[in-house]
Amino acid sequence: MIESLQIKKIASYCDEGVTISNLRKINFIYGANGCGKTTLTNFLNNPSELKFKDSSVHWKGSMPMKTLVYNKEFKERNFGKGSIDGVFTLGQATKEDIEAISKMQIELSEIKAKGYTRKENLAKLTDLKQTAENEFKDLVWFDIYKKYEVHFKEAFKGVMQKELFKERLIREYKENKSGLKTVEDLKKIADTVFGEAPEMLPLISSISFNRITELEEEPIWNKKIIGKSDIEIGNLIQKLNLNDWVNEGREYIQNNETCPFCQQNTITDNFKLQLEEYFDEKFAEESERIKTLSQEYLLLVQNFENSTQRIESTEKGNSKTKLDTDTFASLCKTITSQFTTNKELLLKKIKEPSRGIELLSTKLQAEIISSFILEANKKINEHNLISKNIGAVKTELISDIWKFLVEECKSIIELHIKKINGLNISIEKTKEQKDALLVEYKALDDKIKEANKNVTSVQASVDEINRVLKSYGFTNFRIEPSKTEKSQYLCLREDDTIAESTLSEGEVTFITFLYYLQLCKGSNSESDVSEERVLVVDDPISSLDSNVLFIVSSLLKQIIKNIKNGVGSIKQLILLTHNIYFHKEVSFIDGRTSQNVDTYFWILRKNNNTSTIQAFEMKNPISNSYELLWQELKEKALLSGISIQNTMRRIIENYFKILGKYGDDDLINSFDNPQDQEVCRSLICWINDGSHSIPDDLFIEHQEAVVERYYKVFKEIFENMNHLSHYEMMMGKVKGEPNIDVKALQPASVN
Repeated sequence: MIESLQIKKIASYCDEGVTISNLRKINFIYGANGCGKTTLTNFLNNPSELKFKDSSVHWKGSMPMKTLVYNKEFKERNFGKGSIDGVFTLGQATKEDIEAISKMQIELSEIKAKGYTRKENLAKLTDLKQTAENEFKDLVWFDIYKKYEVHFKEAFKGVMQKELFKERLIREYKENKSGLKTVEDLKKIADTVFGEAPEMLPLISSISFNRITELEEEPIWNKKIIGKSDIEIGNLIQKLNLNDWVNEGREYIQNNETCPFCQQNTITDNFKLQLEEYFDEKFAEESERIKTLSQEYLLLVQNFENSTQRIESTEKGNSKTKLDTDTFASLCKTITSQFTTNKELLLKKIKEPSRGIELLSTKLQAEIISSFILEANKKINEHNLISKNIGAVKTELISDIWKFLVEECKSIIELHIKKINGLNISIEKTKEQKDALLVEYKALDDKIKEANKNVTSVQASVDEINRVLKSYGFTNFRIEPSKTEKSQYLCLREDDTIAESTLSEGEVTFITFLYYLQLCKGSNSESDVSEERVLVVDDPISSLDSNVLFIVSSLLKQIIKNIKNGVGSIKQLILLTHNIYFHKEVSFIDGRTSQNVDTYFWILRKNNNTSTIQAFEMKNPISNSYELLWQELKEKALLSGISIQNTMRRIIENYFKILGKYGDDDLINSFDNPQDQEVCRSLICWINDGSHSIPDDLFIEHQEAVVERYYKVFKEIFENMNHLSHYEMMMGKVKGEPNIDVKALQPASVN
């Protein structure tokens, strides 16, 4: 069954087009001639035709049915070629045959219904799966991708779309065997690997400090260096603790007899000899050793400080440095302070050898500085290793990043996979059931077609058509099977001559429609008699009189009844007509029921050469032609100026002139003053002119003010003629019979 259709970009259907949705089993479309009905039926007859490429038909369950269209093209296609294709029906079938085929058809419908249910379930499950995929896709995109996009963008190359990222994440969950690293480690490596191609970095020179430590631990610094104690003067020097003082004063008495202390000539050769013996060779050696070791220490310290200053300066200027230069500088400042203290102590020791000193140990601080350099060099080696093997390192890093991302949302992934697996199982099971029903359906359908071949005949259709023709007075021609061509009909006169070319338009229309009805019940093929179908009927009574109109509507009403009751192979009817009486007759249900859920109504209009459609759902918008005129007048936004003129003229003619026997002068004279009478006269002239002629270029456009003025005068005519209540009823009434009081009109016409 057709659920909806859209037709556009063809004939009077514009680019936006017309959409007809919520189609039911029975559908009535009313429209005047030229509004686009034939274009619509031609589209339904062959929707795949190139000119209808922008239009579409949507079938229930995406299961198309055979569509049989009756319109002008149907008549031209089937009549005028001398013979007519025969229609196979169950003409030779016995009661048992018909019952057997009917039973199989019922079973086939049940299988089809089950298949449709499975198809719906499959669509729902597929939608659920798609919804779950979309939800998961959005979740990991915003919670994972967006969170790490800045740091790991290089690892996301090729998957910078939601769907691709989702698929990669699930694949990594199943396949990634990398070890798990922290996000901080990954970011650090990524800064190196994902940036510019890393260059090889030179190692930072190590600084030796072992000798400095040895010198700082030298025992001589704490040793008191003094002369011989067994010399006569030695006891006095040591007793007075003047060792360093006397040693320093020796420089002043080398070639001088004057004592540098008392300034008396007391320096004798014997005194000089005793001093020489006191400050013997051992004293001299130890004193010299102190000087030598001090000089070595100072030189090593100077080298150490120069090295640290050079490292600090170089690394601060290196944007790729791996050394914490600020901490390094602080450590160097501390050890420099320690060196300064030791320098002062050494100077004191050189000046006063008898004084014992203890140098500050810089070993711990030097070790810390050295470890800082070692740690920086370790990072440099790692960097250089990465630089040397950048391709392999990048691959490993990307794998590590995805492993981290998987672990970040592992529970979400597992829940999603579990849900999708469950849906996949249900989808596969439903699909298997649907496919099994399809196989069962095809087998039974083939069986029905084979049964139809054995009991179908074209004669039954011939008999039925001739019976109807005879019943309604068409006795001067008949339908007969061709004696030369199998499955062909001939239209013959009473003298057996071909009658097709001499039939009147009304006769051709009637017999064509009877042929169409037989085709609806059967088929041109023996095997397709029982095939489900949709009927599309466009104005079947265009040239027929009222008697034939009644029989056509009766035949269609029987089809409508069968469709509603689910009897037979016809499942849907779309009927289009411009004849209001026929529309009313064929759509009549009964005297008590006003609506039916299987029935839908539309009005198709054309304004400014553009077709539009208005849905009235289950409420029939057309009761008779007079009420339709009022409904059109109320919907003035949908009408052109000419349509408004024609509508007003027909209302006045029907109500006042035909029923009430009034003339134009009676209407004009109902106004009291001459000015109003002239306005009324201009209205009558306006509506007569607009409804009987096409305005020239000077009057092709109607101003809104003019239309509104005549709407006002139109109402005043009813008011002045004492029929305002009728005007208000018709303008306020949407649907139903107008209840025209003819007797109330006639007395006024006598006066």
